[in-house]
Amino acid sequence: MLLLLAAAVTVPVVALIVALVTYPSDRTPEGAYYRVVIAVNNGSPRDFFAYIETPAQHAAYTIGDYRKRTRQRVLAAYPEPERSSLSKVYEAEATAPDGSDVFALNAKRRGWVNRLRKDLSGVKKVEVSGDRATVVTALGTRYPFRRRDNGIWGLTLFTAELSAEAERAARDFAVIDKAAGDYERARQSERKP
Repeated sequence: MLLLLAAAVTVPVVALIVALVTYPSDRTPEGAYYRVVIAVNNGSPRDFFAYIETPAQHAAYTIGDYRKRTRQRVLAAYPEPERSSLSKVYEAEATAPDGSDVFALNAKRRGWVNRLRKDLSGVKKVEVSGDRATVVTALGTRYPFRRRDNGIWGLTLFTAELSAEAERAARDFAVIDKAAGDYERARQSERKP
């Protein structure tokens, strides 16, 4: 009886250790892809932020920074009802703790997790060319990756959209900042006798 109990405990532990040892490193395109798959299956885009390429990560942080600055200018200078309505528009990204949270907001808003969930499958092959790689799935979908400076491979799928959103956030800030300055000058001129 004790032997059966020991075997029942030992077999799952050994299986877990073997799985952990044979699981590909995130320093391989296949390993990074599998980590994206796990995060998508868990419905947690924040968990695969580490596995997107560096420019996409920087764009997410830039979006958060500009949205925070924009919201602060709106709250400080805009009159009501514009202040309340605009501050709500920027609130989610402005109050996000960091870039991974901004990424998660965009992933949910743009349906990236649902899109990935439909296309993810096992790895058929990996094509590597220098710092770029393509993971080809069993379903034939091709996922582009780029090796980051830290050696981890990052999915490049969202870089263009995040970079465009970062540029939009910068333009929005410029417009809001100019209008905020106009509101502040108008209030000052009203106070003068």
